[in-house]
Amino acid sequence: MQQRPNIVFYFSDQQRWDTLGCYGQRLDVTPNLDALAAGGTRYENAFTCQPVCGPARACLQTGRYATEIGCEINGFALPFGRVKTLAQCFNEAGYATGYVGKWHLATDRLAGIDYEQSAIPAERRGGYKDYWMAADVLEFTSHGYNGYVYNADNERVPFMGYRADCINNFAIDFLHGRKEQVEPFFLFISQIEPHHQNDRRRYEGPDGSRAQFADFQAPGDLVACSKACEQGTDISNWRENYPDYLGCCHSLDYNVGRLVDTLKEQGMWENTILVYTADHGSHFLTRGREAEYKRTCHDASIHIPLIITGPGFTGGNVVRNVVSLLDVSATLLACAGIERPEGWRGRDLRPLAAGRTEGWEDVAFLQISESRVGRAIRTPDYTYAVRAEGDGYRVFASDVYYEEFFYVLKDDPFQQNNLAADSAWAETRAHLAELLQCKMVQAGERPPEIRPFRAW
Repeated sequence: MQQRPNIVFYFSDQQRWDTLGCYGQRLDVTPNLDALAAGGTRYENAFTCQPVCGPARACLQTGRYATEIGCEINGFALPFGRVKTLAQCFNEAGYATGYVGKWHLATDRLAGIDYEQSAIPAERRGGYKDYWMAADVLEFTSHGYNGYVYNADNERVPFMGYRADCINNFAIDFLHGRKEQVEPFFLFISQIEPHHQNDRRRYEGPDGSRAQFADFQAPGDLVACSKACEQGTDISNWRENYPDYLGCCHSLDYNVGRLVDTLKEQGMWENTILVYTADHGSHFLTRGREAEYKRTCHDASIHIPLIITGPGFTGGNVVRNVVSLLDVSATLLACAGIERPEGWRGRDLRPLAAGRTEGWEDVAFLQISESRVGRAIRTPDYTYAVRAEGDGYRVFASDVYYEEFFYVLKDDPFQQNNLAADSAWAETRAHLAELLQCKMVQAGERPPEIRPFRAW
């Protein structure tokens, strides 16, 4: 009988896909991840399902869209006890489950329950039971250097040194503890890098990052957006921050390498599936009045790296089909031979890794909150997004939406020319509106009316 695989999920926060060498980054930022991609499977066109930290995590942990579980914005907790989670599925299948890093799913602002800087009780950990070393909002309990998390006994555990290294050390500690154990494990590592440090409004790379990555080649969208801004309205500080941003990504790559070394030393590597991806990207406040790092339909915000390696994902394959973060949840269960719970969304990515693409629909559906009441689809050729009236922190769905963004990607890869009001593309937009409506219904939403472009 074939041994069930161990599964390691390595999650970064706010990481653009193009920070990795295997996605085109010319500096030597991610040699370890590039090597994993060369021997595993790289998904070229992976997109988040919700470009906000907490909601994206909620979707991943439950296999459902944010509106289905009431986790539309940060500070809305998982519906504990009402929806089965990834960890609970793995627990029932006889896996050991461990979690380290940023959780962001325990605090419930509506109920006045706040764990943003305090220990998370066991019943709000989503089922992770064998190892726990986490903080609900890690950016509130730490900076780039130094900070703390809480262990399974609700004790504060301070760390010294660079944050990504310390979080990774906890993951390595978990692996060493598994050396004599026979059951397989599911380990979820949730780093906060390269997310900006909220209270300082900047990215905090390891010491030396600014010099090491000073010679960066600026992403085309950042340059184009900055040129498009009227003089005096470009609020972004991406030129100053980008070297540190790459430094954060480089530190994650270094730590992935350390983790892989441990798996090899412990004799676990050959039977481990490792997934590396992110919750969303960053456009560094370059979208003019949006004043957003994320929370829009643009590729800088929604296009994420996705590398999977291990049994079933070898050979250096590059998958160019459009896939979603929700597909990853479904794939994790499939890899472990676990039947997905009723209502679980997403598609198994293993056939694509084997080159079987028949019947795959190249569409990613997104719900966008906080900055707007938004919905979007991303296809190989187009980005199409709509918006409803209401405050995106209080209103999460509508029966009426207005076209907001439409980009023809082959002509406009940096998404500068919004054609949402262009009559020449009305027929194409009408087709995309139907497709979006279909995706919304599949996500459990009511079919909305979509009206012509409206300026906000």
